Amino acid sequence: MAAMEHHQFHGGLPFSRTNKPNPTTNLMKIISAIITPMPRPMPQGMFDPMPEVVATFEDGSTKSLFSFFPDEVSFQPSEFVGLTEEEAHSLFTRKDTTYLRS
Repeated sequence: MAAMEHHQFHGGLPFSRTNKPNPTTNLMKIISAIITPMPRPMPQGMFDPMPEVVATFEDGSTKSLFSFFPDEVSFQPSEFVGLTEEEAHSLFTRKDTTYLRS
């Protein structure tokens, strides 16, 4: 977990929300993104991993940008196309802040 930056506790367990932006990919645009599978309904999915946004950049490299709680925020892969890594993190922050203020 050395590459992880922000940690929160959810249900008493540490949960990393976002990976630290990489200076190498920070200026490149995202050309495609996927969202990994959602957890199963509770209680079966209690220990399932949270979905992650995985981006492919202009140079062909891929990176997991962040994971998220699907009951708090939602994303579509198309929202990330054309963004830089930093802009994708800003999108997450904006949606997460909106949820937390609601």
